[in-house]
Amino acid sequence: MIEAEDVRKTYRIGKVDVPALRGVSLQIEKGEFVTIVGPSGSGKSTLFYILGGLTHADSGRVIIDGVDFTALSDSARTRLRRSKIGFVFQKFNLLPTLTAEGNIEIARDIAGHRGRSAEGVERITRLLGIEQRLEHRPSEMSGGEQQRVALARALVNQPAIVLADEPTGNLDSENSEIVLQMLRQSNQELGQTVLMITHNPEAATYGDRIIHMRDGSIVPPEKDPQWSHAHD
Repeated sequence: MIEAEDVRKTYRIGKVDVPALRGVSLQIEKGEFVTIVGPSGSGKSTLFYILGGLTHADSGRVIIDGVDFTALSDSARTRLRRSKIGFVFQKFNLLPTLTAEGNIEIARDIAGHRGRSAEGVERITRLLGIEQRLEHRPSEMSGGEQQRVALARALVNQPAIVLADEPTGNLDSENSEIVLQMLRQSNQELGQTVLMITHNPEAATYGDRIIHMRDGSIVPPEKDPQWSHAHD
C-alpha cells in the first residue's frame, strides 16, 4: 500500500546543507497501523510530508497503492491524495470562518461527495462525541473538540490511507485517548492503512508496528535513546 525506496531529502539553510532523510526505505502493508517515532529532527515529519505527496523528495521513489507517486504531475498527485489519503495534523488547520460541520463538509466537496448520503458524517461525529458541536466555529470549541473535528474531516470520505502527524500533540490525556481509539477503530473496521507520527511512546503502542527514526534514518529500537529511556 505504501512503499518508500531510498528516499532522500536535504534542506538548504543559509549556506549549509542539512540532510533530513538519508536514504529511507520502508513498506507498509494494506490495513496496517504503523507508528513512526523519533526525537525532534529525526526526519519523521519530513518523511510524512513526502509520503503524503505534500513535498518532494530529492531522490528515491514513493509507491502508493501500486502507483509511483514521485513520477506523477502535480495535478495527478493532488487527485491521488484526494481519492486515497486523509490527513490529521497536530495543528488542527480548521477554517476559522466555517462551523465544524462546514469544515467536515468541505472535505466531501473536494472529494466530489457533496449531495451523497450524509450517513457517514453522522456516524463519525457521533462516535467522536461532537454531534452537538457541529454549528460551532473553531474559536467556540476546545482544542480537543477541534482535533476531533479535524479527525472527522480526515475520515469522512473513508480514505484508504490515513496519515496522522502528532495528532495528540496538543491534547490532554482524555482527548488523546478518544483520537487514538478512533484511529484504531477506523483501521480495524474499515481496513484503513494508518501511518501515525508521534513522539509519545504511549501513543505509539496503538500501532501494530513501530518504526524508529534517528538522524534521517530508520534505526533499531535500541539505537533510539529517547525510546529506551521511556521504557527504563
